[in-house]
Amino acid sequence: MNATTDAATPSPTDAASRSAWETLRLLWPHVWRYRRRVAVAFVFLAAAKVALVGSSLVLARLVDGLNVTPRPEVLPLAFLVGYGIARLSATLFQELRQVVFARVMARSSRLVARRVFEHLHALSLRFHLERRTGAVSRDLERGMSAISDLLDWTIYTIAPTLLEIVLVTTILAVKFDLTFPAITLATIAVYAVFTFRVTEWRLRWYRAYNEADTQANARAVDSLLNYETVKYFDNEAWESRRYDEGLVKLEDAMVQSLKRLSVLNVGQSAIVAVGLALLLWRAAAGVVEGRMSIGDLVMVNAFLLQLAAPLNFLGMVYREVKQALTNIERMFNLLEEPQEVRNLPDAPPLPQGGGSVRFEGVDFGYDPRRQVLHGVDFEIPAGHTLAVVGATGSGKSTLARLLFRFFDVTGGRIVVEGRDIREVDQASLRRAIGIVPQDTVLFNDTIYYNIAYGRPDATREQVEAAARAAHVHEFILRLPDGYETQVGERGLKLSGGEKQRVAIARTLLKDPRILILDEATSALDTRTERAIQDELAEIARHRTTLVIAHRLSTIVDAHEILVLDAGRVVERGAHADLLSRGGRYAQMWTLQQEAPESVPVPAPT
Repeated sequence: MNATTDAATPSPTDAASRSAWETLRLLWPHVWRYRRRVAVAFVFLAAAKVALVGSSLVLARLVDGLNVTPRPEVLPLAFLVGYGIARLSATLFQELRQVVFARVMARSSRLVARRVFEHLHALSLRFHLERRTGAVSRDLERGMSAISDLLDWTIYTIAPTLLEIVLVTTILAVKFDLTFPAITLATIAVYAVFTFRVTEWRLRWYRAYNEADTQANARAVDSLLNYETVKYFDNEAWESRRYDEGLVKLEDAMVQSLKRLSVLNVGQSAIVAVGLALLLWRAAAGVVEGRMSIGDLVMVNAFLLQLAAPLNFLGMVYREVKQALTNIERMFNLLEEPQEVRNLPDAPPLPQGGGSVRFEGVDFGYDPRRQVLHGVDFEIPAGHTLAVVGATGSGKSTLARLLFRFFDVTGGRIVVEGRDIREVDQASLRRAIGIVPQDTVLFNDTIYYNIAYGRPDATREQVEAAARAAHVHEFILRLPDGYETQVGERGLKLSGGEKQRVAIARTLLKDPRILILDEATSALDTRTERAIQDELAEIARHRTTLVIAHRLSTIVDAHEILVLDAGRVVERGAHADLLSRGGRYAQMWTLQQEAPESVPVPAPT
């Protein structure tokens, strides 16, 4: 995100692109499944409001009953008891409503958040390569909490306040003259128009606040995830300045928002105060003229106090609802991200078999303006090993991504077990493939969890057997916490070689038909590499294996070797055959054989 973007300007994906009703429509199915709970909660809510209004009526009769010579025996005990029961009932029914509806709010929030989370995992690798993790997680977090708030405020705050207004104005109209409900309704109307106008004026600053908050959080997460890189280049001050740029925008947006909030609060209080004064004036005049009793005056005052609180609260609720809608809309924007790689309707699972793989004239580019692969053709029969070598950027790792169907090819096709992988279920395809990547990233959990991730239902014995096969079991046992050792963020507590061995164990536990080794031993020392290469050779003997290699010494036994150059296959054949041709592969082999074990450090001049 460009640091110079105006904080007050909503982003193109901002909530303004979707109406509030559209957001509520998307949310409603998650609430409708709990319609019985919603109905019961509404009953309790209505009972609470009726009890609250009734308490004011009882209070009026109580005051009128006290308008005599004060003696204990003439106290209207029935009114006292009735008033207490009415007040208690209002609180009791309100709490019962909360208990009944709590599950609806929590479950709806959970289901929507899970749906967004699942959708994020269903998006292609292209989205995740371009996204900023901190920004996405922030939108998900704010949207999840906003759902519960929105449901509670719209269904059980705005609706009951309207019910209370109807009850109060009806009672005032029936018992007294029409000036009472007229003043009440006029006050509410002026209050509502003022609140809506000022809130809309203020909302753009809240959106700017959200944007700045997301940007600052994204930069913070990105910087902390790359902690070592920051230290390597002594760029703590630079990162602090970049983070502070987002905080400055956040500060400005917050100050502007709070200033406008003060204007809103003062205006709302002034409107309510004028309405209260007018109603009390009419009630006092009625008492003086003998048309109303002292109890009626107390009742009108109680009604006014009852309405004043929710009116002030209603203004806050409207602001919060608009802000919650903004947060939810940002989360729903994630759901609108196109799912680039999709299953066909009723796509069948990948057929069982030995795991044969065939690339037929495959073209691909991450960007339409730059093609990575050009007409790549090769076949790996079941149980055979094919190695791919080439310079950096030649497209080697792209082959693995396409085989996993992280992207769809732009030309040609990839066939596994005789089926185009675009025609089979993605999950079944990926279950059949295991990979040991060059850049191993582990979950911030235990070593046991990271190995067991290859097959979560595996027994401990199976996990430890996979660790032994990867020559990592003895190392794990030497750790103070053994298999329960925490590996840290992205596995940073382990060395590169240790992480790679854990990744090998994880893949071995998965026991795939098709195995991809993407520079699988690049971070290992020579002794460990030789030991693991023997294990990998034994494992690959019964699997279809694609080896992406830099060190040619690790692939001399492959059934076939492809040499890629700028996305094209320029040579293919067995190791001995390629050496005898004296071509690109032979040149690479000669250079690697002649390369010194270590680069001498120049003497100081």
